[in-house]
Amino acid sequence: MSVLIVDAANVVGSVPDGWWRDRRGAAERLRDRLAERAPVEGVGAVEEIVLVVEGAARGVESVPGVRVDPAPGSGDDRIVELAASFAERGCVVVTADRELRERVRAYGAECVGPRAVRPAD
Repeated sequence: MSVLIVDAANVVGSVPDGWWRDRRGAAERLRDRLAERAPVEGVGAVEEIVLVVEGAARGVESVPGVRVDPAPGSGDDRIVELAASFAERGCVVVTADRELRERVRAYGAECVGPRAVRPAD
């Protein structure tokens, strides 16, 4: 796959580590882990990483290797738009949200859960 789309809110919220006290900081830590280009469990080669943020995390900046896409409204809706736009190239969406998984699969996206990009505990 060439594009990895990460549902920041879902991945950050998958571990009760106090992320709710600093949503922006939690999204920045996730972005930085993704930028390290560690292998993503269950995903082949990744050419581009897009981290979709919403709400309090909208101010997170892109860094080399990770494009941060601030959703103007619903993060899920933005992820679906991105999956549709990358349908020709193929993409993998990182989320545990079942409804979102169904929506992006309609565009041919593959899905993996948050553990694929979270550090091992």
